[in-house]
Amino acid sequence: MSTSGIVLVIDDEKTVREGLVRALEGAGHTAAAVPGIVTARERLARGDVACVLLDVRLKDGDGLEFLRELRAARPSLPVVMATAYGDSDRTIAAMREGAFDYVTKPFDLDALLATVSRAIEGAKAAVAIERAPRAEAPTSSPLVGASAPMLLVWKAIGRAAASDVPVLITGESGVGKELVARAIHEHGARKGRPFVAVNLAALPPGLVESELFGHEKGAFTGASARREGRFEAAAEGTLLLDEIGDLELPLQTKLLRVLQDGVFERVGSQTPLTSSARIVAATSKPVEPRAPGVTLREDLYYRLGVLRIDVPPLRARRSDVPLLVEHTLRRIGEASGRRRALSEPAMAALLRYDFPGNVRELVHVLERACVMSGSDVLDERDLALPAGATTAATTADADDGGSLDLRASVEALERSLVRRALKRAQGNRAEAARLLGIARPQLYAKMKDLGIDPDEG
Repeated sequence: MSTSGIVLVIDDEKTVREGLVRALEGAGHTAAAVPGIVTARERLARGDVACVLLDVRLKDGDGLEFLRELRAARPSLPVVMATAYGDSDRTIAAMREGAFDYVTKPFDLDALLATVSRAIEGAKAAVAIERAPRAEAPTSSPLVGASAPMLLVWKAIGRAAASDVPVLITGESGVGKELVARAIHEHGARKGRPFVAVNLAALPPGLVESELFGHEKGAFTGASARREGRFEAAAEGTLLLDEIGDLELPLQTKLLRVLQDGVFERVGSQTPLTSSARIVAATSKPVEPRAPGVTLREDLYYRLGVLRIDVPPLRARRSDVPLLVEHTLRRIGEASGRRRALSEPAMAALLRYDFPGNVRELVHVLERACVMSGSDVLDERDLALPAGATTAATTADADDGGSLDLRASVEALERSLVRRALKRAQGNRAEAARLLGIARPQLYAKMKDLGIDPDEG
């Protein structure tokens, strides 16, 4: 391969400098070497350095201090730290200060060259992303999606917000059921009033009743004072009962009474209290009457499910992945002050993955990658998806005996996604690139590689 810039080796050992330059040039890079920080500053002033390979211990200064200087002056320049010392404190410090990676001597040359290549390619992609038009945030809501399944969810949220009846939200763990409940609250007449959420599965069984309805002083051992429950706290707002399927049957009966006439008593009291809170329930368990494994009373199911919203798993709305990635990376970037993006192979890997943990898992994957990667462009390796994870591609092969040609399968998926993005953007290349989570120059290159007509869309 060839690079458009120089790899600068900074090491005070002549044999190391010369050996690294030979290895880098043998791999197709242009390389130069200097013995210390003073000469490095002079060489960097020319402005043609694409990557720095920096020794931690130098005769004329501290490599970590120089790393801080480089990160302040040229934050987009990738710096790979090198040392002969297996020092955990220095490794941690280097990564904290923004080093792209940290390698130890004696070098594994293949691994080192691969690291340098990744650093340079990541920096190039970061430049392209930085030059691309910055799209405005499409929504302030954390609930993101534009697929057909999510359109049904949006419509259901609108209908629920326009009424005041109980709502039952169903879906696998991690799909965003609480976000749906919050959206109903925020778009309804109760906006501005309390939104109270309680996860029934997370409460010890003996404390659920007290948590929901409150208790009087002395009602049980440890009840040293009167305490209001979640129904009182919600007042005239919205109460989300998450994982309603985990509620014990006796308490399901008491909840049914509250839903029917709004009356309840604190534990240890016979004085009736009234609640005008709107009830929204959510569950990842079976809820249909007489369904295998169902844990919800039939009468409570019908009372809660006046309106029911089924939130689809992420694998059923795979086209939303680029939007979710963009939204999550924007949020992380606003918090950290560092703009991040995904490489095309990384995005392809996410699109192939089934995400058993749904949106919650996707967010955690991206957050972890941003913490662990030294590059502004996250690649497939940074994502660290589970080894042997089930993917859309392998599932399809197992189901229909289709082709095992990974390259062809990924190419077909990319071609389909690009065409759909162009169609949705009505031919607007900048908007299509935004939907795909890539820079506009990358979109042009991808269209050429995939044989997509420039006039398509």
